[in-house]
Amino acid sequence: MHRLIPALLLLLLLPACLAQPARLTGFRAAGPIYSNAVLDPTTIDGRWQQVAAFAAPGAPACAPGGADIRRAATGLTVALRLCLNGEVLSWSGPLAVTGPGRLTPATRAPRPLDREWWLLWVDGDLRTMVIGTPDGSFGFVLNRRGPIPADRQSAAREIFDWNGYDTGRLVAYW
Repeated sequence: MHRLIPALLLLLLLPACLAQPARLTGFRAAGPIYSNAVLDPTTIDGRWQQVAAFAAPGAPACAPGGADIRRAATGLTVALRLCLNGEVLSWSGPLAVTGPGRLTPATRAPRPLDREWWLLWVDGDLRTMVIGTPDGSFGFVLNRRGPIPADRQSAAREIFDWNGYDTGRLVAYW
């Protein structure tokens, strides 16, 4: 019986030793990610300022941008200029609602904006919005009506962390 206990412990510990660490793809580790399923996307219309985005170490600095989101007969349209990973990206066009808390550019957008955007979090008063992607190719924070206060800065960082993003690579403009 005493010989059986070490063997059983070894069998129990073996899977833990074989487990692979979460692989980082883009700016987030592979794994679950959650979009805001209860948000009505038409409530996010208006002007937004970019207050944070992810960048790789050594990426060039660029000035934060923003987005102008408007309701349209077919859903939403956006005109934006964002600093993502040290690159200024501009695009305007329709956004299709492709799922709960999920938007996809309905016309050709530059990489990495050409994929589904997940609304990870919007505060209760619709002042701060956190957007990311399942593949982790980008993530950014938008805010409206002035500077973003410390509590919403912290909440945005925690939302990214909860969704597997490497928050050490989050460049804050606040």
